[in-house]
Amino acid sequence: MEITDIRIKKVAGDGKMKAVASITFDNAFAVHDVKVIDGPEKLFVAMPSRRTPDGEYRDIAHPINSDMRSLIENKVLSAYDAIEDENTAVDEAE
Repeated sequence: MEITDIRIKKVAGDGKMKAVASITFDNAFAVHDVKVIDGPEKLFVAMPSRRTPDGEYRDIAHPINSDMRSLIENKVLSAYDAIEDENTAVDEAE
């Protein structure tokens, strides 16, 4: 399985959520609402989730093994960093 597209939308504001991503696999399957979160030590990726009636959050879609989780996290954070780099270059040019 290959990640064929990642779309990042930055979130305005000072909250912990920095961006929302959509990931396409094999040009055939998309997962939306993947979040880039500013954690206590570093940025991390949170899978789409839904709140249950008892107040807990449960993932709707998620990787089954740590290798796939690492692949998704690395690709999403790289795409997020690329957007940050582009914005920094624009800010410096102004």
